[in-house]
Amino acid sequence: MPTIISRAVRNFSTLFKADAFAGILLIAVAVVAMVVANSGVSGAYFELFNGYLWSKDVFYLNTIHLWVNDGLMVIFFFVVGLEVKREIIAGNLSDPKARNLPILAAIAGMAAPAAMYFLIAGNEPGLANGWAIPAATDIAFAMGVVGLLGTRVPSALRLFLLTVAIVDDIGAVTIIAIFYTANLKVMYLVGALLVLGVMFFLNRRGVSSKIPFIALTLLLWYLVLYSGVHATIAGVLAALMIPFQCKDGSTMLEDMEHALVPWNAYLVVPIFGFANAGVNLAGLGMGALIEPLPLAIAAGLVIGKQVGIFSTVWAAVKVGIVQKPPGCNWTEVWGVSILCGIGFTMSLFIGELAFPGSGDAARLLRDEAKIGVLTGSLISAVLGYVILRLTTSHPEEKDDPNSPVV
Repeated sequence: MPTIISRAVRNFSTLFKADAFAGILLIAVAVVAMVVANSGVSGAYFELFNGYLWSKDVFYLNTIHLWVNDGLMVIFFFVVGLEVKREIIAGNLSDPKARNLPILAAIAGMAAPAAMYFLIAGNEPGLANGWAIPAATDIAFAMGVVGLLGTRVPSALRLFLLTVAIVDDIGAVTIIAIFYTANLKVMYLVGALLVLGVMFFLNRRGVSSKIPFIALTLLLWYLVLYSGVHATIAGVLAALMIPFQCKDGSTMLEDMEHALVPWNAYLVVPIFGFANAGVNLAGLGMGALIEPLPLAIAAGLVIGKQVGIFSTVWAAVKVGIVQKPPGCNWTEVWGVSILCGIGFTMSLFIGELAFPGSGDAARLLRDEAKIGVLTGSLISAVLGYVILRLTTSHPEEKDDPNSPVV
């Protein structure tokens, strides 16, 4: 018995350290949220996140749901910003030749789902604002599925998926800043720009203390929150001001990233998922899946993503603009293109922004958007996993010390 227990603990510990765990955790959180939202405690679930804590006159964030989406998720976007800056300076996006393929794929992988969305729901009244929902790829979820496949997915293809997802995040953040910003308040915006200027000055001076950067990030968040720009953009902007390397030789950006990534993966994103994935299906029925909004989102994720990414990669390689990721075949590229249709975190987030309001009509649209995101992401995850599981095998990478680690 002790041997069995120790083996189980060892296996769980290995899983916890693997890429797969973050994706499995997100799946579990989404399932739990759906079960709770449709159980006898659904009323308590929705009241917990949407019950008013105080008047908005006291402070804008007056529900736990707002604190999660506009407060806690700033950490998620801060980590995204840190990852993007590191990749541009010293990572996969620093080499022009290496970044051409994933950048082309990511752009096509955002445009095609948006086109698919407009094709299905563009003419429906009140739905046009949701076009960006199927545009993003969830890094943790997609890499989690790849982690389950182990060495069956070539390391070069893992790197391709990771880079596409990072570029996707850059695109999604840009979309949020440009298309989901309204009622700008100039004074707060000017204050935010001044804070960014101070952070830039500290960066250029090579200040090695994290304290002023943390304090200014909090101030920046507050100002952006009231400026009309979505508060999470403050996380990305602040991250871009963090020094890559200080004068004393310390690596503040990497230190912060390493410190925050576990909290982001195992606390911030799961809390966001639990707060946002729950949909009460009472009265909706199976017909809800073929309503224009969820159908457009699911089709954008499942069809738009893979068609946009795979066709662009194939065409770019055939024309000779780029080279195919080494050590993989076209079936594997197709399978990874399908995995890019896992939207989850960013798609759920944009869904909340696309249909704001507290009325029943707005809530119904947000619920339908969630159904579309969850359905499309699940289909993409299962389909991509099955294709890669059945058609790929690269056991030689398991013991290859020169195989790059992602």
